[in-house]
Amino acid sequence: MLDINKIYNQDCMIGIKSIPDKSIDLIITDPPYSFRKIKSSAQTRLSNTINSTQDKLNKSNLVKDYDHRIWAELIRVMKKINMYIWCSKDQLPELIQYFVIENKCSYDLIIWNKTNPPPTFNNKYITDKEFCLYVRKGGYCQPVSYESGKTVYYQPANVKDKKQYNHPTIKPLNIIENLIKNSSRPGDLVLDPFIGSGTTAVASILNNRNYIGFETNKKYYDICLQRINDIKGERYESVAV
Repeated sequence: MLDINKIYNQDCMIGIKSIPDKSIDLIITDPPYSFRKIKSSAQTRLSNTINSTQDKLNKSNLVKDYDHRIWAELIRVMKKINMYIWCSKDQLPELIQYFVIENKCSYDLIIWNKTNPPPTFNNKYITDKEFCLYVRKGGYCQPVSYESGKTVYYQPANVKDKKQYNHPTIKPLNIIENLIKNSSRPGDLVLDPFIGSGTTAVASILNNRNYIGFETNKKYYDICLQRINDIKGERYESVAV
């Protein structure tokens, strides 16, 4: 078994081999996205901005394909299937086919509805939402209030987090915290095989959960470690006072 409360700078397909069967309570993850390249003949400021964003994702390897055998490994290590997967619209059919049709999981679709999206352009709907597929088969799910049980989060794009942690697809901490509180208990073990800049680890620490994470990109791995060190320092200082 890998040490818990630690992030590993390695491919999750390698690292997960060291995690025993049925040892993980919850998985929250944001694997590399799959999207169709938007092409526009009109060179507007908006089209240039969107194309620039997609270029950043490509350069950061956040849209590269990944080993899809990871899903079977994640099922192996979970006590019961209990997983939140952030994904693009193009990835939804494949994920539903695998988890819902083939593995008979129940599911919900969590939506982050961005209240400040860029306007529509070139025969395209506004990009005002991100998807998170929640799949479970006996996994724990106990929202404690009407607010925490909602499946749509209405809030602006987290521009500040993106700038601070230099990660173009970072998810809002408050959403990840709510998912963790809804689907795990204090002391449970949370795994994120594509942990990026460390939001899942930070949310776990803030809510008294244990965690394991994998990140191959050394830049994001270092940012992740710094965030964890910072939040542990903040928590220590608050307790000491």
